[in-house]
Amino acid sequence: MNNDAIDPSSGVAVLDRAFALLSAFAPTDERLTLTELSRRTGLYKSTVLRLLGALEHGGFIRKLDDGLYAIGPAPMRLAANYQRSFRIDSIVEPLLAQLSQTLGETASFYVRAGPRRLVLSRVEPARAVRVSIRIGEEFDVQRGASGKVLLAFGEGEEGDNMVRERLWATSYGERDPETASASVPVFGAQGELKGALTISGPLSRLAQAAAMQAAVTALLEMARRATAEFGGNPGRYAAALGQAQAAGVGEWEAGGR
Repeated sequence: MNNDAIDPSSGVAVLDRAFALLSAFAPTDERLTLTELSRRTGLYKSTVLRLLGALEHGGFIRKLDDGLYAIGPAPMRLAANYQRSFRIDSIVEPLLAQLSQTLGETASFYVRAGPRRLVLSRVEPARAVRVSIRIGEEFDVQRGASGKVLLAFGEGEEGDNMVRERLWATSYGERDPETASASVPVFGAQGELKGALTISGPLSRLAQAAAMQAAVTALLEMARRATAEFGGNPGRYAAALGQAQAAGVGEWEAGGR
């Protein structure tokens, strides 16, 4: 059914149609014809033309010399305001708190800092035996689960292909012989790596197959939510979640993978 048939006089419907026009531009589309915009939105050309005029007046659409249409400068200004409106930890920290409470281990978020990995945020559990790290602390990016993720998804993709394929990494005593960890990537709106969401715990606890499987599954779900908050594609995690949930005991045994 054509979208023009739905509540034609509703102000909300007009906004919905305007948003539909803007959303019709895919990331790879530099310009579109009136006919293509009509086809993608299901709106009559006369309706599209009227809405394009209003959007052009507001700076959201540009009509080019060849008669095609492109996105205007206004969305860029809004995007800049959006980026300034929150810090990365306003999204990540609540998820870290939930991870730490659910799993009973230290949850942290790492970013790449040259040859090091930097603890940007962390939440520790209320238990006597735990992995204790400080915000701002740096470690060798070549060691640990978060290092594997940062290497695999950073610029140049210099890390492990398996980590890129399955979206998680594990570590058993690599940085600290008493510690195990699991880590997954968080992505932004352009598919860029935002950082590595990580769970760390004593080897005696987290190295147990069931505990590591639970950690990876929870991390993937939280990374999916964080990626959605950053404007990325949460569907990227569907296959990884299924694989983690279906993996056998051998996948999670220390030194197995």
